[in-house]
Amino acid sequence: MAVAEQIHIARAEESHIPLILSFIRKLAEYERLSSKVVVDEAQLRKSLFGPHPAAEVAIARWGGEPAGFAVYFPNFSTFAGRAGIYLEDLFVEPRFRGKGIGRSLFVYLAKLAEERGCARIDWAVLDWNEPAKRFYRSLGAEPMEDWTIYRLSGTELKNLC
Repeated sequence: MAVAEQIHIARAEESHIPLILSFIRKLAEYERLSSKVVVDEAQLRKSLFGPHPAAEVAIARWGGEPAGFAVYFPNFSTFAGRAGIYLEDLFVEPRFRGKGIGRSLFVYLAKLAEERGCARIDWAVLDWNEPAKRFYRSLGAEPMEDWTIYRLSGTELKNLC
């Protein structure tokens, strides 16, 4: 069986919530952010499969085994006047890395962006994550070095209200 035939990417279903949560926890561990994970299955069910889904998830399988995932949602470019896709998370299990699964997830997102008439796909990467940066550059992605991501959350967000 060829490598491409080993990889299958499909949109997640509600029954995948435990798998999605396990991938989130593994990603957080890799990113040294495990203490930040507070989501549970009930919150994921509401956020991903409730009446107003906040994001979508693609599950990658290698020979039928869960191998990775991508979490994404629409964003908007005022300059392009079109929607885009923001990739929140991409994770491939360590034992499946180097098999084309990450690239296949990006191909899935690129096709989805094309189908939806999106202008681009955006995402962030931790400064220390050199393997991810090399991978993204191999896809033809360019870092947006003139931009710094800011975040307002927690107490500061409440104080602003």
